[in-house]
Amino acid sequence: MSALDQVDIIRIEASKKIDPAKKGALGQFFTQYSIAQYMSSLFSNIKGSVELLDPGCGPCSLAAAFVDETVARGESSSLHVHAFDIELGMNNFIERSLNVCKSYGRQSGIAINTTYLNTDYILHSTDPTNLSNNKQYTHCIMNPPYKKINSAGAHRKALRTVDIETVNLYSGFVSLALRQLVDGGELVAIIPRSFCNGPYYKHFRSSILSSSALQHIHIFDSRNSAFSNDEVLQENIIIHLIKGANQGSVKITSSPTADFHLDKCTNTITATDMTTRTVEFSSIVYANDENKFIHIAANNRDQIIINKLAVFTTSLAELNIEVSTGPVVSFRAKDELRQELVSGAVPLLYPQHLAMPLKWPIVSKPNAIMVSKKTEKNLWQSSGYYLLVKRFSSKEEKRRIVGTLFDNSLPEKLIGFENKLNVFHADKKGMDKTTAIGLYVYLNSSLLDKYYRLFGGHTQVNATDLRAIKYPSKKQLENIGANAMGTELTQKQIDILIERELANMNGPNDNNPMTSQNKIDEALSILKSLGMPKQQLNERSALTFLSLVNLHPNGSWQALESPLRGVTPIMDWCKDIYGKEYAANTRENFRRLTLHQFVDGGLALYNPDKPARPVNSPKACYQISKELLDVLSMFGTEQWEKSLKNWLSLRETLVASYAKERDMHMIPLILDDGTEIKLSPGVHSQLISDIITEFGPRFVPSSEVIYLGDTGAKEDFFKKDRLSELGVKVDRKGKLPDVVLYWAKKNWLILVESVTSHGPVDGKRHQELATLFASSIPELVYVTAFPSRQLMTKYLSVISWETEVWVSDAPSHMIHFNGDRFLGPH
Repeated sequence: MSALDQVDIIRIEASKKIDPAKKGALGQFFTQYSIAQYMSSLFSNIKGSVELLDPGCGPCSLAAAFVDETVARGESSSLHVHAFDIELGMNNFIERSLNVCKSYGRQSGIAINTTYLNTDYILHSTDPTNLSNNKQYTHCIMNPPYKKINSAGAHRKALRTVDIETVNLYSGFVSLALRQLVDGGELVAIIPRSFCNGPYYKHFRSSILSSSALQHIHIFDSRNSAFSNDEVLQENIIIHLIKGANQGSVKITSSPTADFHLDKCTNTITATDMTTRTVEFSSIVYANDENKFIHIAANNRDQIIINKLAVFTTSLAELNIEVSTGPVVSFRAKDELRQELVSGAVPLLYPQHLAMPLKWPIVSKPNAIMVSKKTEKNLWQSSGYYLLVKRFSSKEEKRRIVGTLFDNSLPEKLIGFENKLNVFHADKKGMDKTTAIGLYVYLNSSLLDKYYRLFGGHTQVNATDLRAIKYPSKKQLENIGANAMGTELTQKQIDILIERELANMNGPNDNNPMTSQNKIDEALSILKSLGMPKQQLNERSALTFLSLVNLHPNGSWQALESPLRGVTPIMDWCKDIYGKEYAANTRENFRRLTLHQFVDGGLALYNPDKPARPVNSPKACYQISKELLDVLSMFGTEQWEKSLKNWLSLRETLVASYAKERDMHMIPLILDDGTEIKLSPGVHSQLISDIITEFGPRFVPSSEVIYLGDTGAKEDFFKKDRLSELGVKVDRKGKLPDVVLYWAKKNWLILVESVTSHGPVDGKRHQELATLFASSIPELVYVTAFPSRQLMTKYLSVISWETEVWVSDAPSHMIHFNGDRFLGPH
């Protein structure tokens, strides 16, 4: 077991024993196995003598993952782990974990030492008695605590002594750790996204960007992905910084969830549907932005959203508009609140009142507040038009920013706004109608909502965030407002008005990211109607579906096509047409988690142009079925529901028909024990069949088939338990040869590699198989199978010594590449 495997058992044990409330109070949550593994993989350089800092270490999952990564790379002579944690109850778990790390290092030939301090990392590191002895670390990996710090608190004062100004423990941890890194030292941290914008983190942003180079940012599509076990609803990102390095381009990756895992084909850590892009630093932090806001776009479509909104450059101050938190704090004015509008009272608005039109009065909340010396200063003039935005949005709401227009049509000359509202106003009075309607349209636009989700890491909407956003100019707001007058402001109409204003500024532009999103949403709706299960109702499947009908963002469902497309061309199409670039190692997800289900569900056909094409052929392709294409052309018309219902009624018949046609091209194979297998069509599968029916009976008669690899169903036949009995325990996805036979008479394992899959048993493959089967009880025989002697001649120079060669077109003969004996283990 790796160090992380062992420590993760300790983590789970510790998590059960530590009070969740205490974890919340400390603002620290344990790092999941997969995240720790991914974070450790991000370091560029782990060489020589390594000094690792893990502040707020918890059960040491991150340190253990770093140990595994260090051992795997094999470029470090020694590693010293310096761990800090404040929680006394973690001491036993931490000591056990660090002992695991030291033991694993001894087993791997790397000297690993550890130092653990049960103390507050910030207070310890800023203590004047320790400053001169502050360790210069080469690496830092951290999941710091997330907790606001009071301006008069001990942590704030301690950080100020070393010229660090910040409002949260996590940013204090990162700033301090960067100070303690050597030049060229690397830091990888998982932290809230909230530091990317807003005035509170300006000093922190300036500090990290001036002292280090930003190398990599990973974002999660879902805000509860990173710490789902602890039910933490926090938008987190993973950042990789190198101290003192020159800033170059930045790699941005994203994933829907935190299911990081090792992709054995590429030997890299990846996640389901991970996207990747490399961008210039200037597109993340704008050169002329004194606030150093960090804009993170996971794909080209997101970047387009940022670019489109960048044309609006006006601040609220320039508009003579302010946004403030509602001044009425309910618990402080408890005695002045009234359920009804009585004499001496004025209307009071809560978030629950907001709707179009306004819902006032309501039963669940006070609807009025008495005017008194205590409350009068918090009541504003009831004149003109206000814009109200909830500070906290519910999970049911589709948008973060939801603006409500309030026209002061309620009685009385004063109005109260409760503290959970953000209020746009002009010096505590309403705005003119045209400007207010223009602002309402802008705030409720889908484009701004998408931008805010990229721009902000908060689930709530604060007045500070709303001030940081740029707005259309006064003239543009008036123009939008004038065009909106007398119009039913549906979401579609609001988005049209904003797009029209953008067109006025930049000219017509077909590159509208909201049009792309609408097509994706429509595709998801159709897939759901077609009966696709929940697992296929995601953006990957929607884009694959759109690719198979070649429907561009501005295209029509009444003008569909049915191109033949393979997996890689589909992924390229997603990038080129919809701006979503999936990582190369997610190719298998498209095939296994989307296209396979499309074929099984009768939506698409596999190799319809040439059903006998080998599965591993680079020309393998998919095509939308003709019957479904006709139905899809009815989407959005009156005939859609009827056509859909008719297709669904025929679906089972169609699927059976497609399957029967596919089966006609399968290669049947019956093993000695009567097991019937159907191999996918192609040269490779035919050679596999020949190995079983021609090679086996001639040279290893009555041998037992242990494993049979087929390009269409790689794991359809595998006696894993039987192989384990023979001393070999391997993962089903391990790099097994194409055929494994056990010949009990000689007690030999015959490892047969079909040259049509990954080439012959050359020196490298011989070593791989020898390592994989090192624990085998039977002796090993290595065989390369060729379909013809003509093909064999291309590989003669690389075939490994001490192996055998069998050729299907001369099945009664073998060639022995071992000089002192014939068939048998060497």
